[in-house]
Amino acid sequence: MQLPCYPDFAPLVLDMQAEIQPALARLPDGVSEFTFANLYLFRKRYDYRVCLVPDAASGSAIIISGMRDGKTFFETPSLLPSQDVLLSLFETHDYWKCIPDSVLEPNRERIAEWGIEITEDRDNFDYLYLRTDLAELSGKKFHKKRNLVNAFLNMYIPHVEKLTPDTIPLALKILDRWRADKGEEGDYIASKEALELFNILGLEGNIYYINNYPAGWCLGESLANETMFGIHFEKGIDEYKGIYQYINQNFAASLDERYRYINREQDLGDEGLRQAKMTYRPVGFVRKYRGNLVEK
Repeated sequence: MQLPCYPDFAPLVLDMQAEIQPALARLPDGVSEFTFANLYLFRKRYDYRVCLVPDAASGSAIIISGMRDGKTFFETPSLLPSQDVLLSLFETHDYWKCIPDSVLEPNRERIAEWGIEITEDRDNFDYLYLRTDLAELSGKKFHKKRNLVNAFLNMYIPHVEKLTPDTIPLALKILDRWRADKGEEGDYIASKEALELFNILGLEGNIYYINNYPAGWCLGESLANETMFGIHFEKGIDEYKGIYQYINQNFAASLDERYRYINREQDLGDEGLRQAKMTYRPVGFVRKYRGNLVEK
């Protein structure tokens, strides 16, 4: 399916995958939102619409339009649009979201000259970890995490398999149990669709059993030209104490060594989640910025 050209936008649909996915996979920053799978799975939450904008260097590049909390935003994953296009986007959107370093840094002065104010969007920074740190949990800084994993292994007999079409029904049962235990929807809809379409969307992950009972799973995909792996979903049954720490460690250990980093996405401003992510000692962040047109 051919994407429309700016200023026309079209709702994001599965038939757009062949056109969008290869371009996003080559992006250097590793922004967790900028994969076809992530966009598609959250298309309803953010009312995503997409188009192409011509560019002399790349031929064309995608622009994403969305809405959240009554505000409209646009995203430019791979390039800085021309001044005319950028300012016209501000006429129909409230702000510019998820600006990556690769778009911002070469163009800071130009963006400022165009009357656009840039601010860090800390709540949406992706957390970056060394794969070897999460896999090995070595040294004093991971002492507590290592103890939790060891306690889990002393208490339970885990078994791990790759997620396959045959194991998806079991993963869906875990997801239903997770929703029932939490008493809320959370990202249930996106998680369910991710499992049902994981092969089509190019996702991969593991399913975890405890005493032969399905108890957890995780799912993600390659980012930043296969130098980084992004964890999009991770679900476990809470009655098995330490299951999330075990999944985190085991999945990191199972990943191919070509992945130097693991991207565990953002905290969205949730203080408890922020503290939990920081306890794993990130080595950096995938920084994202927000742009607003300055009133004149």
